[in-house]
Amino acid sequence: MGVVITVPVCLLLAVTGLAVHGRAEVLGDARATRAEVDLSLRIQALVHQLQRERGMTNGLLGGEDEFRTPLDATRERVDTVLLAMRREGAVEGVVQRHLRRLPDIRAAADKRAADQAGTLTFYTSAIDALNAVDPVAESATGADRQLRDGLAALRELAAATESVALERGLLNGVFARGAFRGRAYIALTEVRATRIAALARFRQVATAPQRAALERAFTTEDAERATAYEKQAEGAADGSPLSADAGTWWDAMTVLVDDLYAVQQSVGDDVRHRADRLSRDAELALAAFLVGGALIAALVVGLAVFASRSLTRPLRMLAVTAQDVARRRLPEAVARIQQSPHDRADLARADAPDDPHAPLLGGVAEIAEVAASLRRVEDPALRLASEQAGLRRNTTESLANLGRRNQNLVRRQLGLITRLERQELDPDALAELFELDHLATRMRRNAESLLVLAGQNPPRPTAAPVDGLVVVQSAVAEVEQYRRVLIATVEPVRVRGHAVADVAHLLAELIENGLNFSPPTEPVEVHGWYDREDDTYCLAVVDHGIGMSEADKERAQGLFSDSGEEALLAAPTRFLGHLVVGRLADRLGEGTRIDLFDTPGGGLSALLSLPGRLLASAEDPATPPPHARPAVSSLLNGFRAGVARAEARNPQGASS
Repeated sequence: MGVVITVPVCLLLAVTGLAVHGRAEVLGDARATRAEVDLSLRIQALVHQLQRERGMTNGLLGGEDEFRTPLDATRERVDTVLLAMRREGAVEGVVQRHLRRLPDIRAAADKRAADQAGTLTFYTSAIDALNAVDPVAESATGADRQLRDGLAALRELAAATESVALERGLLNGVFARGAFRGRAYIALTEVRATRIAALARFRQVATAPQRAALERAFTTEDAERATAYEKQAEGAADGSPLSADAGTWWDAMTVLVDDLYAVQQSVGDDVRHRADRLSRDAELALAAFLVGGALIAALVVGLAVFASRSLTRPLRMLAVTAQDVARRRLPEAVARIQQSPHDRADLARADAPDDPHAPLLGGVAEIAEVAASLRRVEDPALRLASEQAGLRRNTTESLANLGRRNQNLVRRQLGLITRLERQELDPDALAELFELDHLATRMRRNAESLLVLAGQNPPRPTAAPVDGLVVVQSAVAEVEQYRRVLIATVEPVRVRGHAVADVAHLLAELIENGLNFSPPTEPVEVHGWYDREDDTYCLAVVDHGIGMSEADKERAQGLFSDSGEEALLAAPTRFLGHLVVGRLADRLGEGTRIDLFDTPGGGLSALLSLPGRLLASAEDPATPPPHARPAVSSLLNGFRAGVARAEARNPQGASS
């Protein structure tokens, strides 16, 4: 009886408690977002001043002495903002890491002894690091679409403002020198392409007033004057002399940067107001849930008491009746039977209580009915199993069909983009075509992943052996953030043609995983060497990110070695990349292994071992391998030790 009443009461109270806990989490998220937006705006204020100092310093190194006086004032503002943020401890790590050389850079610039490109790189790296620790980039906004879009708009506008400020600094030095030198024009093209992409993403998530404010910033007289200077600079891409006033360019672009910064502050105010409103709504909702929870608890307790009494009263009456039967009625009936021997049978039938075993007959009948019901369920269960098998087959065929269609479309798209790239001369359009080309390459890899999951062979065979470095470069070309990939040391090797596509695809998946789970400022390294002891060639993908727990590593190793249909159906969708890697390793055959290890200093390293049967003889065996960096030898020793520990734990090995 107590269990019957307690279970529903506990369930209702648990549901009420979960609701209150959910509202409390929403309130905490809203307050945390509000604090993060405030910190983000302070970081952007520092970034804004550093951008101004970067541009003036670049112009000063280019030969324009008129920037000397305003540069000193800008440096004072940078120091003031930096001192305030150091007191809060908000960016202490970034300051120690990227801005500790700021006084030396300033002193070298004042003496005109600093390298212009190196100084520009120093400031740009520091600004990128500040943007990377911006809490808005990693804020958890819950399910509120407006707040999520506002944070995304703030992030994209910060990237666009940085691109405009970087272009200001680049052309400031170019105009001061009077011509493009080295890779200055290529850097300018990349910066403008980044700005165009960031503004496009901003317009997708920004509100109509925010988009209107952005358009006003780009239609002022100073913005149009800056555009004219940009077109003049485009005409001197071949290195011809430029006769442009660096001071006028600086003033026009500074107005544009300030206008963009004002739009950025306006977007930040909108996000802050939205977070405040969500916080107030969450507070009211939490109070309402607390009051409602108290009322529900009181109601549940009252109902429980009422239900308990309604059940205990009949049970008590039943107990009294049972005691009356046992203590009075049965003894009296026995006594009457004994006193009237001639009517003994009739008295027994009249006074005897109900048969206590009668309810058991009903219970047996109910059990038999349940068994019959289970037998009736058996046939639908068999039909359902058959339908599930057919559904699995149809799903696999649909994946394969969709993958082939996407692959054909992407192949045609790549051909069209290649023709357009050959015909295009506009650097802005060419930059967008290059981005489309890279996106299409990634789409092709995704289509091939569908075919791999469906058990189909992607039609990208290669007959002749390919150099290992080319295979690594092909894999790097198929990831999004390929600029962060550092191909460190890859000893000469040739991969047999039938395995080239699968090895490149597998390596691209490992590199993509390392890029996604490491800081945007940290590179992902790729090493390759020949292990003559085991007659294998090893490719290591090393990141310095968040790493993986032992449980996650064991789960990933399990998917690498068991990537069958059951694993595909049971594994969560976030582990599909591990399934693709496992199936590719299985297709490469026995001896192909993928092992995961902790990177010294933090992060995760993936080791791909290719057996000798997948390798072809090198064209020039006498060519010495490139010299490895000092850290590579210790890294390789760590890999070998990790493999030995893994084999000791699992004597059967992890071969696919």
